Amino acid sequence: MARDTSPIVKQSRREGYALAPKAHKVMAKKTGIPGEHSDMRVRGGSLYLTQLREKQKVRRLYGLLEKQFAKLMKEAAKADGLAGENLLQYLERRADNTVYRAGFASTRRQARQLVSHGHFTLNGRRIDIPSIRLKPGDILEVRAKSQKSDFFKNLENIASISTTPLSWLKSDPKNMKIEITGLPKREEAEAGINEQLIVEYYSR
Repeated sequence: MARDTSPIVKQSRREGYALAPKAHKVMAKKTGIPGEHSDMRVRGGSLYLTQLREKQKVRRLYGLLEKQFAKLMKEAAKADGLAGENLLQYLERRADNTVYRAGFASTRRQARQLVSHGHFTLNGRRIDIPSIRLKPGDILEVRAKSQKSDFFKNLENIASISTTPLSWLKSDPKNMKIEITGLPKREEAEAGINEQLIVEYYSR
């Protein structure tokens, strides 16, 4: 399956937003858009550019390609409620994001790799599709075979430094299990997102 493999730090500098934890340190030293002629490309400008950059930022933050993101936005717009909030909820409920949010991976890219390599089961069945959308009552567990790996043996240490308590999931690193207990609230999505700009971009 196609995916964006360009350096996450470079993407972060392009969007002016730390898309992964390691990007914070680099961005503190290097400011501005990457590239030889970055000083010629001015941030801001038209409303269209502002909307585009917000869309690109969120798309890259959650690791989706343009076609995937546009399809998700279309679904969010058709659902009841606010389209922007629906979009963020769908993104948060992806299997790879859930693994990251529960502290079972240090980055979303790492979480996506763990899921796509089949290290998890969903309600007892092995999965390898990072985009699966979870619902209340679902249970993600590390497969018995995978629990023996060095990575998962150290899972409690990874989770202890990377998790923030969330109302919609229960993380249990000791038993290598994640339980979905509800739906994500708007304020529990990543900070610094203006979803209305994304809705306006696709409404043109």
